[in-house]
Amino acid sequence: MSTQLNLFDELTFYEGVDVEYKAAKGGLPGDLWETYSAFANTEGGTIWLGISQRANRLDIHGVPHPEKLVTDFWNTVNNRGKVNSNLLGERDVEILPVHDSEARVVRIWVPRADRRQRPIFIGSDPFRGTYRRGFEGDYRCTEQEVRRMFADQSDEPADGRVLEGFSLQDLHLESLRQFRNRFASIRPGHAWLAEDDVGLLVKLGGWRRDRVTGKEGLTLAGLLMFGRDEAIRDPAAVPGYHVDYRERFSDDPSVRWTDRLTLDGTWEGNLFQFYQQVTLKLSSGPGIKRPFKTNEQGYRIAASSVGEALQEALVNALIHSDYSGQGGIVIDRYLDRFEFSNPGTLLVSRRQLLQGGISECRNKSLQLMFQMLGVGDKAGSGIDKIRSSWAAEHWQSPSLTETYQPDRVVLDLPMISTLPDQVLSDLGTCFGDKFQELNAEELQAVVTAYLEESVTNQRLQDMLTLHRVDITRMLRGLVKSGFLVSDGVGRGTRYQLNLPEVRMEIEGALPAVVSAPPLSNGAPPLSNGAPPLSNGAPPLSGGAPPLTDEAPRFVDEAIAIQAGIPADDERWALAAHVRSKKRVNDKEVLRAAIRAVCARDFLTLQQVGLLVARKGLKNLQEDYLGPMAHAGQLELRYPDKPNHPQQAYRTSRSDTP
Repeated sequence: MSTQLNLFDELTFYEGVDVEYKAAKGGLPGDLWETYSAFANTEGGTIWLGISQRANRLDIHGVPHPEKLVTDFWNTVNNRGKVNSNLLGERDVEILPVHDSEARVVRIWVPRADRRQRPIFIGSDPFRGTYRRGFEGDYRCTEQEVRRMFADQSDEPADGRVLEGFSLQDLHLESLRQFRNRFASIRPGHAWLAEDDVGLLVKLGGWRRDRVTGKEGLTLAGLLMFGRDEAIRDPAAVPGYHVDYRERFSDDPSVRWTDRLTLDGTWEGNLFQFYQQVTLKLSSGPGIKRPFKTNEQGYRIAASSVGEALQEALVNALIHSDYSGQGGIVIDRYLDRFEFSNPGTLLVSRRQLLQGGISECRNKSLQLMFQMLGVGDKAGSGIDKIRSSWAAEHWQSPSLTETYQPDRVVLDLPMISTLPDQVLSDLGTCFGDKFQELNAEELQAVVTAYLEESVTNQRLQDMLTLHRVDITRMLRGLVKSGFLVSDGVGRGTRYQLNLPEVRMEIEGALPAVVSAPPLSNGAPPLSNGAPPLSNGAPPLSGGAPPLTDEAPRFVDEAIAIQAGIPADDERWALAAHVRSKKRVNDKEVLRAAIRAVCARDFLTLQQVGLLVARKGLKNLQEDYLGPMAHAGQLELRYPDKPNHPQQAYRTSRSDTP
């Protein structure tokens, strides 16, 4: 009983991918073990016993005999007839008293299992007892998902398989020649360059002899890297192989992409050729300034940290992909972001990836081949390098997500500034000379506290490359020096700008919605001749002003451009009564405004934030859009992928009069 539970410190209001509440009034719940399996096979999570989630509140009733409950839990989790593996240590299960109550609850932290431990299953049959975690619940894995988990347990790389019936005739020898030339330009005089084609392939892992079976020949890695695309897609190799690069720069919704590189028969679609051509495309275009340059041999190489980050992201997708999975490797480039997506799951947790130093690669021969070209870091620091490069540009932090059914990993790289010039100018005016003395990390913390109305240690962990302990020390320093004030204790501590008059001064100096991240200029406008809101649009409570017939200009043109919504669109008027207020005390008024502006089209979080002038987008999502979607008041554009980077919200048709 080490600590006392403070609801504001520990609990989130809704169950989600990493939180599960169970009443446990009659002892250990039977479905607890499904959640244990699901958390272990996904990203880990916390199970609370003695708490129930009601429609709009948490019922924290506690459990009557928590010590017995904990004993029963340990007995069962160590019973191999019930669970195949116990991942927990003594500190992962705690009995906690509830603040200002006699009730006691049990908290069980389930870590993510590593690749050699998965699948974690209940009962004796992994194909019937393996679960994963969806947005708000557990689901039984398919046989294919379970088989992939077993495959990832192996220490033998997936790309090391010797392919029967394949030979050098299945390779695009010009690709191998070009690789040799690039290898020589990066590592001149390397001993491997003296080998013939087969000898070089052997060194790279593209050709090998299986010591168990005695079979010798081309490996999957050799075929993927240098093969002819019809050979790669042979049923005996990788029939589902697909690579796709797409540029989406048009603001015309009828234009799906402005440029595309895919397997269309006009080029030899192996990984080496795909890498060369995509690198060339990444070297030009909007959003970045000359991230590549040409070396003496005429090959493009990264000339900046952004260029290195883009190369690292591309190669990560190629070497970590599960080529037996679905969907292939897809790279989408927008005016304001990049998205790299590949089939498979992460072999280590996101926490381990951010910490760096751990190298787990599904395709080790492919990794070696790209290392010979100077990319594909083996030290486990690739993601850290990407985050550092993005932080140096003061762009919003990259996000890495896993989705299931099918299994995919998505890396999103937004190019949206977290340090708007106007905000920096006005904060400098308010705080004076001492504002200029802040280092880059401190500056980001103060600006984020303004843009999002508050900042937390966890939020800065997502944005910065500092350790959480260093972030805590930095935040305390900013409080001591007068920039921030703290509210709360422990993990629940939030930091706000110091002195109300400072916020009032900035509020008067800046447009009400300056903080919302701008949409790309290529975002499709939402009007395009769409019909005006009907008279049957959801009514607003709280005295919303009626619309007039004069069709006035409802909002500043710059803000309208930022949102991609015309300045005279009626939705600006529908939200005018909340947009004019710094704070809306009646949450139902804001909910009604959100339902009204979302009645016609799907709107992104950023667009809703601009319409209702809420700077704290994270709070807007967690306190309003998420709960409203959970309650059925809003529907999601991507209901099966709640964390989709292009997620958008529309008023539920059942909630619209």
